[in-house]
Amino acid sequence: MKKALVSLALCFAALSAPAFATPGEVPEGGTLRQMPMQGLTGGSKLLGDYRGKPLIINVWASYCPPCLAEMGSLERLSKRYGKQFNVIGISIDDYPERALAFLTQAKTSFPHFIDHKLALENMLGANRIPLTVLVDADGKVVHKVFGAKEWDSPETVEAIGKAFGLRM
Repeated sequence: MKKALVSLALCFAALSAPAFATPGEVPEGGTLRQMPMQGLTGGSKLLGDYRGKPLIINVWASYCPPCLAEMGSLERLSKRYGKQFNVIGISIDDYPERALAFLTQAKTSFPHFIDHKLALENMLGANRIPLTVLVDADGKVVHKVFGAKEWDSPETVEAIGKAFGLRM
């Protein structure tokens, strides 16, 4: 078990750069607080509505080219493995119309929310974007990845499966 955890840690270390704490941030290993989320592509929800199934949260902004670059792979990941975990996007844009224009370009089908008050941004620790947070079915932060990634690459899919304890 220890060897598997070390292997998983090394896998994710290769995926992310060091991070600096944000005030109010829930660190890896911590449990996300209940938080209202304003719907951007659908209705509003509570973050806790996603408990019971692993969750991948992607924090993005319309002015972030790397955010757009990774959206296609997040969409493919969501389509292929959506029965095993949920994928949601959180825009930190000030203007919903800019965020919606970004999503028109990105062509994603998973739900997106907008964080006008920066409560989610601060809780997730999004001091840089894109940020992708892996959350287990109980709401515990498993891992945070800063920067754009190819989310449906075989290596990344394998690391996600290990993080969530799923067969992929």
